[in-house]
Amino acid sequence: MGKLSATAVKAALGKPGTYQDGDGLFLRVDKRGGASWTLRVQRDGKRSDISLGSAKLVGLAEARSAAVNVRRAVKVEGRDIVAERRAKKAEAVTFREAAERYYGENKGGWKSNAYAVQWLSSLERHAFPKFGNRPAGDIAAADIIAALAPIWQAYPETGRRVRHRICTVLNFAHARGWRVSEAPSTTGSLKAGNGLPKQTGERQHRKAMPYKAIPAFMTDLRAKPSFGRLALEFVALTAARSQEVRLATWDEFDLEEKLWTVPAGHMKRGKAHIVPLSEAAMAVLRKAAALKLAGTEIVFPGVSGKAMSDMTLLKVLRDAGEPFHVHGFRSTFTDWAADKTSFANAVVEAALAHKTPDATQAAYRKTTHLEKRRGLMEAWGAYCASEAGGKVIAFPAAGGAAK
Repeated sequence: MGKLSATAVKAALGKPGTYQDGDGLFLRVDKRGGASWTLRVQRDGKRSDISLGSAKLVGLAEARSAAVNVRRAVKVEGRDIVAERRAKKAEAVTFREAAERYYGENKGGWKSNAYAVQWLSSLERHAFPKFGNRPAGDIAAADIIAALAPIWQAYPETGRRVRHRICTVLNFAHARGWRVSEAPSTTGSLKAGNGLPKQTGERQHRKAMPYKAIPAFMTDLRAKPSFGRLALEFVALTAARSQEVRLATWDEFDLEEKLWTVPAGHMKRGKAHIVPLSEAAMAVLRKAAALKLAGTEIVFPGVSGKAMSDMTLLKVLRDAGEPFHVHGFRSTFTDWAADKTSFANAVVEAALAHKTPDATQAAYRKTTHLEKRRGLMEAWGAYCASEAGGKVIAFPAAGGAAK
């Protein structure tokens, strides 16, 4: 016979404390008014407390009946009720849901909005298609290796980042009780040379196109307009980073003044950057405007209307048979400026939004060389169009959606 009665339980609900009924069953009432039934059992020498529900919803008789069933399952059937409940809870949370939950809780503390967008989009491209809709608790090393296989050696840095982010999500799921174990170890089964092949180097990473090849490449690029081609052309003409172009929205541009103000959240250094636009770059924007998709303010949108991925720009290069990297156009621009112009290095570095390496110079140098950069970028744009006699190629009549 238990020590508690229905009357005693009713009275206890208003008094914080722990009330024993016997055989491991007790009622716990907290200071905030919460009350729950808990059964304490031992299995394989380990003690566990198993919740039997809210005392405001489960009566004394029901709690005792539930306790009998749990004791039988543990002592007679040898079941691990705690593990079973954990597994059942994990089944309800997919990897995608765990990733989005982690993203939502942590993005506010990241260095920039651009990084936050890139963090989630990398999982959308490489992880979600493989196991996004599967329970987070089911994802094993073999699943991660299969998702990383297409990019692990072709794009080593991207592969390592995606591996880290997948494991971060799985560890988060483990901490929340949606997964029994932590993520597979990156020094174990997910280490290069173990489950994953050794990376042979960054063969294609940041490889730059020679500036002498730019005019002919630009001519070929303009032959078949699409958002991907336009974005790549704009990357080359502005010497901007890929993410700055991919995330660009129309409100960032002053078309009358021919200026593009890249917001701090899109910049690597977290500081806004003003880019003077050459006539060639303005022509790209006019083309993008002619193809503008309804419902999005992204200048160079992907198929869904959201920002396109870096892989889209790389695919444009690969489809053209070029072995170079998107980021390499910044090096191409730098080499051209050094070999073919008399612009000071400080002007070129300002165009690239590079940090002044000397701390003392940085403290006193307040100019952004904007007017000089106008001349620099106009000269670069004219050079890029020099295959057509130095003139910006006119855009053909727009028709249909870009790919």
